[in-house]
Amino acid sequence: MKRDFTVIIERDEDGYFIGTVPQLKGCHTQAQSLDELMERMKEVVSLCLEAEGGVEGGELQFIGVQRIAV
Repeated sequence: MKRDFTVIIERDEDGYFIGTVPQLKGCHTQAQSLDELMERMKEVVSLCLEAEGGVEGGELQFIGVQRIAV
């Protein structure tokens, strides 16, 4: 059974894309392109699911992203 996960994507100061799945503890990876990142994310999500035995704390619903100035 396929499941959907939200991937948060950021870019670091060196230009690498970093992907994180908040639903899975420690589930993140990086790559030089978005295509490569998404392939790696599929692999790392599978590994995280195997290690954790499922989603930690139930399903999270993605709401959005906000920027603030402080």
